Amino acid sequence: MIVDPVRHGSGAATLSIVVPVFKEGEAVAPVLRALDAGVATPHEILVVYDFDEDPTVPVVERLHAERPAIRGLRNDLGRGVLNAMKAGISASAGEYVLVSMADGSDEPGVVDRMVALARGGADVVAASRYMRGGRQLGGPRLKRLMSRTAGLTLHWFGGVATHDPTNNFKLYARRFLDLTTIESQAGFELALELTVKATLAGRRVAEVPTTWRDRTDGQSNFRLRKWLPHYLHWYRAAMVGRLRR
Repeated sequence: MIVDPVRHGSGAATLSIVVPVFKEGEAVAPVLRALDAGVATPHEILVVYDFDEDPTVPVVERLHAERPAIRGLRNDLGRGVLNAMKAGISASAGEYVLVSMADGSDEPGVVDRMVALARGGADVVAASRYMRGGRQLGGPRLKRLMSRTAGLTLHWFGGVATHDPTNNFKLYARRFLDLTTIESQAGFELALELTVKATLAGRRVAEVPTTWRDRTDGQSNFRLRKWLPHYLHWYRAAMVGRLRR
């Protein structure tokens, strides 16, 4: 199901929200409803799936009739979450692009504050679990430890303005995306890549505190062992870049 870009409210979408999915089924419905209802900024929600037989597709079709801002988008770049995010970014119409997960872990209530920071000049706005006021509830202990360690060391020693550069719940200004080539090859390291590139280019990176909650339905698509080398590549790039600066 591919639907023409929506108009939310009386004007064009200011914000495009990209939500990659993989066999989420009915579990995605409350997440998308909460996201649509929780964001006041005029927006479109692009639910990006890999194949037409995905059980998420009929759920999104039903939701589109109920909430026109929600629409499905087939990922034709090749299967996988990275290509789904890239396809969503490419198809998005908004001045700002937000990536959010389909598992309900992200907090819709902070999105309008993220948009406000982008309107104020930030090119990347991170929802941060590790700054003052942020929290992380649940999730594998090792993954939490590695994420927190990477985030805080990059902040304090790598010169990255956010405490949480690995969190994919981020907003990007179109002006930044249009000038940035995506080099990620695996998956969720995309958020770290774009944050590091913004930092090295002297772009403004901002953050807001958020509460991240581990998913309660379905199975996580995060692949730590497979993606770790790719995270380390951008971690090193940030640290080397800081030394050169």
